[in-house]
Amino acid sequence: MNKIIIYLSVFFIILLSACEPIENRLSIGDPIKAEQLNISATPVMVNGKRSNKIIMENHSPVMSNWNYGVGVSQKMTDTVLLVITGDNDILFTGLNPDGTTINKTLTVNVEELSFSVPAEWGYLCGEGEKEWVWAESKCWGNGGYLASTEPSWWVLNPDGMEEQAKGEGANASMIFSISGASLTKNKSDGTSLTGTFSFDLTKTKTTSGGILWAKGQFKTTGVTILCGVSPDEDKIAVNTFDILELTSDRLVLAYAPAGTGEWGTAYFWVFIPKK
Repeated sequence: MNKIIIYLSVFFIILLSACEPIENRLSIGDPIKAEQLNISATPVMVNGKRSNKIIMENHSPVMSNWNYGVGVSQKMTDTVLLVITGDNDILFTGLNPDGTTINKTLTVNVEELSFSVPAEWGYLCGEGEKEWVWAESKCWGNGGYLASTEPSWWVLNPDGMEEQAKGEGANASMIFSISGASLTKNKSDGTSLTGTFSFDLTKTKTTSGGILWAKGQFKTTGVTILCGVSPDEDKIAVNTFDILELTSDRLVLAYAPAGTGEWGTAYFWVFIPKK
């Protein structure tokens, strides 16, 4: 009997111990402020000049998000390439352990593009930003996918674009800026919409005959290009295009619904720099 009482006593002690709440004594730390950040963005020196290769470092107790204009990085330490000379702003956003965020902008001066970058950045954005408008003729329409290189079947000029997208015809424009890789669409009614853009020159396309048709892929986020809709899909917004041509004086984009075969219907957009 005494043994049974002892066993029961031990059992209840173990049970009560298991039910006691565990006190969390781990502190997540106090959030830090922007002036307490220990971050840096330093150009790599090449032949005594500040190059476009930048080393970004975060030695603060926060998670990192670097926006260096033409891309973003979540690494604590990263090395990236900028695409223009002069002052470049890098926006750092830190995430504190308590969920609050802090922002700080670092400005780095690039003296020389010592490391090669796609020339297309300069074509599209000039020395920082560049404004584009519809080509004066044959600016939009359809043609053959993986075949045509501009509007070829149904063709419109700028004065006909208003019927396709209100406020996005003649007198509308787009501004591409390296700062934040931003795209601002200015409508003819005076309103503007802003988002971001990116392009990937590794995503090329060739015809069945092996001829290069698209030299890359162009994407927008948060905004479309002028008349960025698909007429054959109830005018849904289009944000991903094939780049057929991108030079300092001409931009040609194309889009076809998924599953379109060669010579199927694709749509084409043609822009030129604003004079």
